[in-house]
Amino acid sequence: MAMTHNLGFPRIGAKRELKFALESYWKGQSSIDDLKSVGAELRAVHWRDQAGLDLVPVGDFSFYDQMLDMSFMLGNLPERARGFVGDALDCYFRVARGRSAPAAEQGGHGGIAAGEMTKWFDTNYHYIVPEVTAATEFRLDASRLLDELGEARALGIAAKPVIIGPVTYLALAKSKDTIDRLDLLERLLPVYAELLDALGAAGAEWVQIDEPILVTDLDTPWRHAFEVAYHTLKGAPVKLLLATYFGELREHRYLVANLPVAGLHLDAIRGREDLMPLLNLLPSPKVLSLGVVDGRNIWKTDLEALLDWLEPIASQLGERLWIAPSCSLLHVPVDLDSERELDAEIRSWLAFARQKLEELRILASALNGGRHSVQAELAANRAAVAARRNSSRVHDPKVKAAVAAIEPRLGQRQSPYTDRAARQSAALGLPRFPTTTIGSFPQTPEIRRTRRRLKAGEIDAAAYTGVMREEIARCVREQESLGLDVLVHGEPERNDMVEYFGEQLDGYAFSRFGWVQSYGSRCVKPPILFGDIGRPKAMTVDWITYAQSLTDKPMKGMLTGPVTILNWSFVRDDQPRSASCKQLALAMREEVLDLERAGVGVIQIDEAALREGLPLRRSQWPDYLSWAVECFRITANGVADATQIHTHMCYSEFNDIIESIAAMDADVITIETSRSDMELLDAFDDFAYPNEIGPGVYDIHSPNIPSDEHMVALMQKAAERIPAERLWVNPDCGLKTRQWDEVIPALTEMVAAAKRLRATVDG
Repeated sequence: MAMTHNLGFPRIGAKRELKFALESYWKGQSSIDDLKSVGAELRAVHWRDQAGLDLVPVGDFSFYDQMLDMSFMLGNLPERARGFVGDALDCYFRVARGRSAPAAEQGGHGGIAAGEMTKWFDTNYHYIVPEVTAATEFRLDASRLLDELGEARALGIAAKPVIIGPVTYLALAKSKDTIDRLDLLERLLPVYAELLDALGAAGAEWVQIDEPILVTDLDTPWRHAFEVAYHTLKGAPVKLLLATYFGELREHRYLVANLPVAGLHLDAIRGREDLMPLLNLLPSPKVLSLGVVDGRNIWKTDLEALLDWLEPIASQLGERLWIAPSCSLLHVPVDLDSERELDAEIRSWLAFARQKLEELRILASALNGGRHSVQAELAANRAAVAARRNSSRVHDPKVKAAVAAIEPRLGQRQSPYTDRAARQSAALGLPRFPTTTIGSFPQTPEIRRTRRRLKAGEIDAAAYTGVMREEIARCVREQESLGLDVLVHGEPERNDMVEYFGEQLDGYAFSRFGWVQSYGSRCVKPPILFGDIGRPKAMTVDWITYAQSLTDKPMKGMLTGPVTILNWSFVRDDQPRSASCKQLALAMREEVLDLERAGVGVIQIDEAALREGLPLRRSQWPDYLSWAVECFRITANGVADATQIHTHMCYSEFNDIIESIAAMDADVITIETSRSDMELLDAFDDFAYPNEIGPGVYDIHSPNIPSDEHMVALMQKAAERIPAERLWVNPDCGLKTRQWDEVIPALTEMVAAAKRLRATVDG
């Protein structure tokens, strides 16, 4: 009998209940008890959603981030967060966001620097990076997980606690001094042993211990760390299910198969090639869990094709076979049943989290009781899969022909950067250390209300445009008052930097409630890329030219790049990602050229997610970087020399791909550096980056307002690596999520910092 289980469930709620509860608490509009009550209600709902599984995850819920949860469980708090008096959750939020709730601050606790945030492997989820030093000590506080385990057991849930494994935890941590992270393993393992003892005493039989670092390249010391860790923990009073996901084990297969754990989870979507070798290596008592339903995309599973593959494995393994999603369902929306406004044909091709669990049920019934027991369900699935495969809405011969006709010249600028820079300097007349922002300004309640009224049919397009133009005018006035050098229109008309463009491109569909957590309370609603991509008309030109008409200063045209649109969409799985990206590049190139024809002399093409799409194995990097850079260049490089092309990247460790970033040949790149204290600029110690760069000096993900002294210090660090004449001053990212009363003082300080820097350099 094949067993079913889940690795994790979306925690935000089908209607983003967690998001709204968090933001209400952070604004001081509700109490901490109110927030905790919402958390308990969501956990109960999600456990009931999964009650048909043989084992249900507990501990996958988080008020901000599972890695931050693990740091607090292990007692690994940054020194700046220690000694906090008050509710532990407020201290938790101080590390996550840079300060705690107003009520806690009134008790005398001010803001602190937020923890560094970066992408969780190759997903769009962000985690708070654990910090370690030579003085780091670990001390268990399992109260949160034990309380949640008790809640689940009280509801009759067959609970399986979920924790991050010790080797992955250290591998993703950042040393804040000279300590080798592996030197801390000896201190860490006794705390993990204590945790497993506590979970066993609380009634847990199985514990899922996530070690996704095993699908990356590991050198010998890190491989040895797994042997040390799991031989140390093998005496635990619980059965360990070692979970890997997001890729293939490859050379780690033998290591993993022989670790002293009771079970192994394999991502059979991205790591299917591991299966046959593992079947030959796996000791006979060990459970093999196969992630057979895609936890990262929203297409229906071809159940009959999957059963053709699974049934022989089930015959071989019997009760040792478990089936599950490939990874946590954190990365997909909650429930397709809410999507009553979605095109019915496209909707029939999709499965969200709750539907994926239903797919598991059907698969288990077929494996355990024969396909005849779910004959109707399989027939419905077969029809939906065939309809998608054969739909004329998916395939456009004209688009495919345009991609086939791409020539190298499309990706080449007319002149090298040094020649372009001289023409751009003459055209723009900017001072040293020019100031700009990344694109968006606060999305006020009035903006959101107006957008809702348009969708509801309460106002027409003309009324909507009038309100948006008023907001653009406000953004322009504020920027001129601040003294910024290159302005933006503020993007009030954009719901999301990817969704906005997808809504205007052929080949995309959109959900209404398909929200996915990006970090904390920040949720995104990825567009659904279902077919070949075309651009019926200009998407941004009217907004940008209106904004330019309000000022004599340069106004940036703001676009999202093809790689980011691809990586932040639910993308097609019926053709290579590179093919879809080239279609996007051709569409966005048309927009760039239309902006230039309209007189826009500065165009920013954001590629925030370029590194995010980087394969987890270095051997696969060259192929990805080749087509990703090509697609950016196709988009950007049809313009004249005097047109200045910017790009932006945020929260990405890209030191190891700096040559590819330089190959994009953007005239100006802006990047996140403030949270990492300019550590991202270490790449420039050994690489002479040829173009201009704006290292972010204002952490827009924290409500803290930085001083001009702090920003000057950061820029001085940057000037040690990059000539001052090629440096820009800007925030880390867009300001959409901030409030005007935070943005104005922060940008005032930023402009003051630029003026101080000019005085220093110009004498």
